Amino acid sequence: MGAADAVPGVSGGTIAFITGIYEELIGSIRRFDLEALKLLLSKGIGAFWQHVNGNFLVTLIGGIVISLASFAHIVLFLLDHYPVLLWSFFFGLILASTWVIGRHIPRWDLSMIMMFSVGALSAYLVTSMSPTPIEATPVFYFVSGAIAICAMILPGISGSFILLLLGMYTPVLQAVKTFDVISLGLFLSGCAIGILSFSRVLTWLFQHCRLVTLSLLSGFLLGSLNKVWPWKYTTSYTIDRHGEQVPLVQSNVSPFSYEALTGQESYALFALCLLIVGAVIVLLMERGQTPVR
Repeated sequence: MGAADAVPGVSGGTIAFITGIYEELIGSIRRFDLEALKLLLSKGIGAFWQHVNGNFLVTLIGGIVISLASFAHIVLFLLDHYPVLLWSFFFGLILASTWVIGRHIPRWDLSMIMMFSVGALSAYLVTSMSPTPIEATPVFYFVSGAIAICAMILPGISGSFILLLLGMYTPVLQAVKTFDVISLGLFLSGCAIGILSFSRVLTWLFQHCRLVTLSLLSGFLLGSLNKVWPWKYTTSYTIDRHGEQVPLVQSNVSPFSYEALTGQESYALFALCLLIVGAVIVLLMERGQTPVR
């Protein structure tokens, strides 16, 4: 999940879902409530830890933190030097994930199709938006954390891409790399508030309209493919805080147009191979998961 969330356009929530831990994750987060506080005060840390599924959460969070801290350097290198190959791998991963989540819906009626369409259209429109350059103030670190964490636990909606739209992706990634304790503290505080609130919404949706929710989530995945299409042509740039030129608006193009427009190799064959590898990995991870009845 940490590795996926480090890439703008890829959702850690997708990884949680296809590995079968998604609902346990949401349920565990939701348990941080007044009852948990009462257990802590009346029966001690042991009862509290069991109530919130502490072992599961510590293991998961530890993996995410370690992956983010180590993968931040790798993803920056790959995005700079091999963007087509990186995006191709994740395109295959997300494409297969769409099928995996849709497979959990036993019957597609009109309401399911409508929610799938709403999800796909919403994700497409969000991923078509242009990032907004802003100054990375303490308030924005907190607010961006609260917003991005909600996206990070939704399959198909990338928290990293939301940070890009908010203009906070680079500042947050730099804070991770340099271990800026103050900025990271504000960001993580926003994450905590956002995820505790949003987990309750998701739990209610899964309990009361599970299949409709799954239809919406699979639509999110399909619509998000717009963002991870490997071959992009930059139509406008912006200047970052270091005075360097960075892409601002990009259009999806074919591999052949990509070579003509950019003068760079499209790596179409290698990209196709990595797309297949990404899809196969998801399908192998999904094996053994029982479809919802």
